[in-house]
Amino acid sequence: MYRKSYAQRASKQSNPAARLLLETIERKQSNLAVSVDVTKSSDFLAIINAVGPYVCLIKTHIDILEDFQRSLIAELQALSSKHDFVIFEDRKFADIGNTVALQYSSGVHKIASWSHITNAHPVPGPSIITGLSSVGMPLGRGLLLLSEMSTAGALARGVYTEEAVRMARAHRDFVIGFIAQRRMDGIGASDSESTQDEDFLILTPGVGLDVKGDSMGQQYRTPRQVVLESECDVIIVGRGVYGKDYSLTEKIAEQAIRYRTEGWNAYLERLSK
Repeated sequence: MYRKSYAQRASKQSNPAARLLLETIERKQSNLAVSVDVTKSSDFLAIINAVGPYVCLIKTHIDILEDFQRSLIAELQALSSKHDFVIFEDRKFADIGNTVALQYSSGVHKIASWSHITNAHPVPGPSIITGLSSVGMPLGRGLLLLSEMSTAGALARGVYTEEAVRMARAHRDFVIGFIAQRRMDGIGASDSESTQDEDFLILTPGVGLDVKGDSMGQQYRTPRQVVLESECDVIIVGRGVYGKDYSLTEKIAEQAIRYRTEGWNAYLERLSK
């Protein structure tokens, strides 16, 4: 299924958030997501406005903003409409069902009210999906599970990854895919399970064109390695796009175009295989 076009895959998705993301990718001819990990709201909005025309998705860590105000969400949503991108709050929920339902729906950030997609660690078991879906499903949201991570020494591998995929397979109405480094289709399935039409979306962090890693254990691969060789769907790039000087918005936009081009060309090559 993943070797079909994004548009063909979108038509087979029952979850509204999964369908929205695939349709946005196809419409904008971009499989680039930018992770905007900055601490000032002005920088946050400036980066998003610069890269917005070139991305399918903006990934946020809303809780690291030191000057967060509720009005920021309206500005983020306005940029989403202006530039036509999906919003993914990288919350990485990891608690019992009742608690994550409250974290998702309530508190300062009220994530479910504005983020099309969020994610969770599968550590607590299926109850975390049940809790989040009780809030997100009525709003047409989608959930990604973290089945693998891009840092050196990550424990999310082997049996852990297999169990994460089994959990997702049992909740396909809400779990739309994974944060992972490779395809997850068919992983952990029993001999009696048919996974021929399985189509989990794979969003992959740790993508870079100029560096191989950082001092905190992050490891980078190129868009070609991620999209063509590992057959993932969306490349997630942060510092590789916006660097250290957030005021250089023209340069930031140029980097976004560069990554979008590399990611899309890798996808076109994958389709031609």
